[in-house]
Amino acid sequence: MSLATLPLPDDAQALRDLALSLQAELARKDLELAANAAEIHAKTLHIEKLKLQLAVLRRARFGRSSEKLDGAIEQLELLIGELEADVAAQDARDTAADPGSNTDNDSSSTNGKSSPRSRPRQQPVRQPLPSHLPRQTVTHEPACSCPGCGSTRFSRIGEDVREVLEYVPASFKVIRHVRPKLSCRACETIVQAPMPSLPIERGLPGPGLLAQVLVAKFADHVPLHRQTVIYAREGVDLDRATLADWVGKAEFLLAPLAQAIGRHVRQGQVLHADDTTVPVLAPGHGKTRTGRLWVVLRDERPWGSQAPPAAFYRYAPDRKGVQAEALLEGCHGFLHADGYAGFERFYQPTRPGADPPLIEVACWSHARRNIYEVDKETASPIAREALERIAALFVIEGSIRGQPPERRAAVRIEHAAPRLDQLKAFLDTSLGRISGKSTLAKAIRYALARWVALTRYVTDGRLEMTNNAAERAMKPPVLGRKNYLFCGSDAGGQRAACIYTIVETAKMNGIDPL
Repeated sequence: MSLATLPLPDDAQALRDLALSLQAELARKDLELAANAAEIHAKTLHIEKLKLQLAVLRRARFGRSSEKLDGAIEQLELLIGELEADVAAQDARDTAADPGSNTDNDSSSTNGKSSPRSRPRQQPVRQPLPSHLPRQTVTHEPACSCPGCGSTRFSRIGEDVREVLEYVPASFKVIRHVRPKLSCRACETIVQAPMPSLPIERGLPGPGLLAQVLVAKFADHVPLHRQTVIYAREGVDLDRATLADWVGKAEFLLAPLAQAIGRHVRQGQVLHADDTTVPVLAPGHGKTRTGRLWVVLRDERPWGSQAPPAAFYRYAPDRKGVQAEALLEGCHGFLHADGYAGFERFYQPTRPGADPPLIEVACWSHARRNIYEVDKETASPIAREALERIAALFVIEGSIRGQPPERRAAVRIEHAAPRLDQLKAFLDTSLGRISGKSTLAKAIRYALARWVALTRYVTDGRLEMTNNAAERAMKPPVLGRKNYLFCGSDAGGQRAACIYTIVETAKMNGIDPL
């Protein structure tokens, strides 16, 4: 039995003893609250410190391979989430211990002094709920009679409205297509409405279910065997083989759209290209072999163009030059890419006196990455200074993103060109001061050998300093690769390329892929 429910004694001494016990209990509670408040405050400070580190990491994200940095960011976000959950749980416990402390008109101070529980905690700014969401109004009528005098006569003076965001779980439904058969009484002709077209004729899935399976696999990276478990919770038994059959038939339907996106991309004057590995099953060998998923991307938003951005993916079983030729067939203009030798043919004129099909624009992210690795391993002062000089170039790019090409070129010529000249002089000088066989010398030679292509972006405002757009487009397949482990065949790689083309292009244009 607690002190709160203990019956009061009649004896004066017993009452004094009870009062002393209550005072001791209150003192202990105050100490607990103070300790909890101190713990919450310490965790809050730790959260703010982690958020600052996260912001620094995100700012440093430009111009380098993001795989390791992404891992650090994910770990920080996970840790921040756990700490914030701890703080919220402690707040809930405190509120349960003192329900009156959470009322709207609660006073958080006594005699002008803030109590330990009232220590303010930073909350994210609450955004208004999206206006496009459907609204359901639940009206809570007060009592029918006045609690003060018992009268039943009321006049409305206003109302309080609070919106709560709710989630309606996804659910299945069965649509019955009923087509009555009618017989003409005059000539006995049978009349019946035609069956509406379905994505898979004589198949079970409607368009919404088929889209859900594709988006879950290629946008949310949920393999088909996991989807079967999710759908089973709704009491719907869909075998993995059935879902795979649907995906295969959906690719047949979507292929013309993916090819149309490819034509739109290839018509662009400024392109980005990249590739990544894809493990593919090798039947009979007991292991996987390495295929390649290529992307060519058109994104003119950084220089204010209204052309819709798009990404076209193409699977190939290897990385031979013929695969790059198939990816970029018919393209003309500028190509942002790494130093892959398969692209070299496009940088050469097809006949004497003619312009090459594509003009190379090298990527500063790749050049910087090599120097960064040296700095990370050796803490070289030369590598550190080179990184700082390159960082200043990225700052300039951030200030002109989204502006017209003429403005971008003017700012670059004024601010970036002198820094690039100084950087080249610094790299040339440094190369003579270090061992020619060192990793740093190799990184410097990589940049100097591509200097013309690296600096081509300065005078044309349509060009970018990096090929990061293509690298971002490769992240979804990389995430999917971690979950799928491999593609079942070359046909599976082609299927993934088709659907990634549509899903990622939709996302680039702010459209829900579903």
